[in-house]
Amino acid sequence: MPEITSPARMEHLEELIQFVARHAETAGFAIGRIREIELAAEEILVNIFHYAYPSMEGDVSIACRSEDGSLILEFSDTGVPFNALDVPAPDLAADISDRNVGGLGVFFVKKMADEARYRRERDHNVLMLVFDHHRPGSEGRVRTGNVET
Repeated sequence: MPEITSPARMEHLEELIQFVARHAETAGFAIGRIREIELAAEEILVNIFHYAYPSMEGDVSIACRSEDGSLILEFSDTGVPFNALDVPAPDLAADISDRNVGGLGVFFVKKMADEARYRRERDHNVLMLVFDHHRPGSEGRVRTGNVET
């Protein structure tokens, strides 16, 4: 499974996104879907860069694989244990001045990925996102463990 590891810093974002985009292209995804995959990867990476290592520096790894018409991305870091999928959905019906800051990025990742799962494996956060070539009728559905959102 191809993998890239880099210091979890903004100056490495473009290189990491290009890695993901190359694998999505190789897997045969249409350009529009590749852009969604890039956007989801960027949101996850920026969150890792900003929050995983509050008092030290660390690395982030991305593994990509194609399987049964899907692209599977696994983001891994040894930062603070955190399941981004547990972030509650923002109240989009609330007046903008009454909304909490943040939370939209993870919300959009959940909408763009066909499946998302988190696990803590030893000292690693591992977030898996699955992107299908053809989304099912219930597009944007995200499976977190045994719960669909």
